[in-house]
Amino acid sequence: MATAAGSVTVPKGAAGQAHPELQKAIQDIVDSGFAGVQLRVHDERGEWVGSAGLRKLGEAAKPPTYGRFWIGGSTTKTFTATLVLQLVAEGKIGLDTPVADYLPELALDRRITVRMLLQHTSGLFNYAGGERYDDGTFVPGIPAAGKEWVDNRFRTYQPEELVRFALSKPARFEPGTDQSYSNTNYTLALLLIERVTGHSYAEEMQRRILRPLGLRDTIVPGNRTSIPGPHAHGYYRYQDAGQWKVVDVSRQNLSLLAGSGDMTSTIQDLHTFISALLGGKILPARLLDEMRTPHGKLGYGFGFGLWIQDVGPDCGGTLVNHNGGAPGGYGALTISTPDGRRTLTASITAGNAAIDTAKEFGKATQRLIKEVFCDTHARGDR
Repeated sequence: MATAAGSVTVPKGAAGQAHPELQKAIQDIVDSGFAGVQLRVHDERGEWVGSAGLRKLGEAAKPPTYGRFWIGGSTTKTFTATLVLQLVAEGKIGLDTPVADYLPELALDRRITVRMLLQHTSGLFNYAGGERYDDGTFVPGIPAAGKEWVDNRFRTYQPEELVRFALSKPARFEPGTDQSYSNTNYTLALLLIERVTGHSYAEEMQRRILRPLGLRDTIVPGNRTSIPGPHAHGYYRYQDAGQWKVVDVSRQNLSLLAGSGDMTSTIQDLHTFISALLGGKILPARLLDEMRTPHGKLGYGFGFGLWIQDVGPDCGGTLVNHNGGAPGGYGALTISTPDGRRTLTASITAGNAAIDTAKEFGKATQRLIKEVFCDTHARGDR
């Protein structure tokens, strides 16, 4: 391994393999309107690393395949869930214990358990963006999009502040009766980790996961606003007084998503993490099995910090992912077979094109799944 500016680890010898179908796939994603893509694939034949597009608008350089990026919501949640489950394995936290037993000062509904936080079945209001209730009523949360977010994207939030804001709003449903994705659950998990260990979330993440796995390029930034070392720039398109504007959001303060979406990493580190986790190197088998067991109605099925997707027999049957997006211009993909032996990790940065980024991100995800995990592509041509 070699080290580049900013102490980012640069992998050697991975990018020289010829897999034109993968290079074409990421170029097609750029052609659909994104600024850049970094992709890493590991399978039974080895590894492939490549990038397409631009590191920064107006410049010619491609995104660095060893560069850091904001990994966003669901991806950070997998790290947080893993930390909680390590404490469960040590007997310091009970999955079915009321969260109020650990954090009495928050006056939480005693029916809310640790398991409900990890599975998004607590019913707690999502502080980031807001909630639309079953009767059609929308209750706004802390802005996470639009001009109001752009204008306040450097503000620092404290985790307890975020949770207390959420608790001031009506619950979505009675605890344990439904499922709704809420960042509040994982910010509460951060507070739970800190209370039980007596250390900060960042310290515990470093001690328990990042240092043991050698994830030197993965960071819990707190209220820091910049991505250290080489990185691609992401852009956010929004309306201001009826006019469309584009802003570089590579600098932002993601304390807004404390414990639920605030980390930075690289495609190499994400591969190392997911393959180690699913390979049984971080958690006991019984807890890893629980983590991979889907629960409820959300999307593909949500385990503890992991999405479980049935993609059919031609694509390996079941895939595990923890894809994420940061407010603004960054998307992260971490997709794996349940045993961690075949993985896809990627970063996708938005540019200034007038596209529906959420819709196109979904299309890009499915295109890459087809290329990497489906028999007709991943095995037939490679």
